[in-house]
Amino acid sequence: MSSEEFEKLQEIYKSLYEELKLMPERVLRCNAEDRKRLVRTFDERHGEADEVLQGMEEELRAAPSSYRNLMSTKLRMYRRDLGKLQRDVKSSATGFGLSSPTVEGSQHGIYSSQNQQCTHLQSQRALLLQGTDSLNNASLSIERSQRIAAETDHIGNEIIEELGGQREQLDRTRNRLVDTGENLSRSRKILRAMSRRLVTNKLLLGVIILMELAILGAVIYLKFFRR
Repeated sequence: MSSEEFEKLQEIYKSLYEELKLMPERVLRCNAEDRKRLVRTFDERHGEADEVLQGMEEELRAAPSSYRNLMSTKLRMYRRDLGKLQRDVKSSATGFGLSSPTVEGSQHGIYSSQNQQCTHLQSQRALLLQGTDSLNNASLSIERSQRIAAETDHIGNEIIEELGGQREQLDRTRNRLVDTGENLSRSRKILRAMSRRLVTNKLLLGVIILMELAILGAVIYLKFFRR
């Protein structure tokens, strides 16, 4: 329930009130049969308007405190106007032929029958309004469910797209890691080859140094000691 529902009920009440406020003058201008029909119609519309005001009172109890004073003022004004219209119609309807007790009795019977019919129509109207409210609530629930489902689907698609992008990034990272691993393997092979070559060069250098020392020793021996 919300202030928006209160405004909807207010529009319904205004429509009913526009119809009701024309009836006192029409009752004065019509004959007895038409007058009875108008009174019955007035009672029906009055019952409908009263039910609408009851719905507005329920909205008032559920409304935020900041809106409650304005809504309460409107409700009191609507109740007052509706009661004045009811008094005007009764005054117009009973202003003809009240000097005879027989006419008074017949009018009392007419009003009693009309009140019974009005009560029955009001109960049916209440059931219809309850059914309408239930259907409206069900429709709102379905709309909310559909909206949530659409939002969930949209979020799911975005997540799937994001996961797809992350998967591509992971694939590229894995490929780079594989390439890096291969490069490291080649680098290790090159380093091992360089290490072996360095050891070989050291050995060759040592052999050359030994050979040169041997040659130098032989030269010294032949020149100075062998005579």
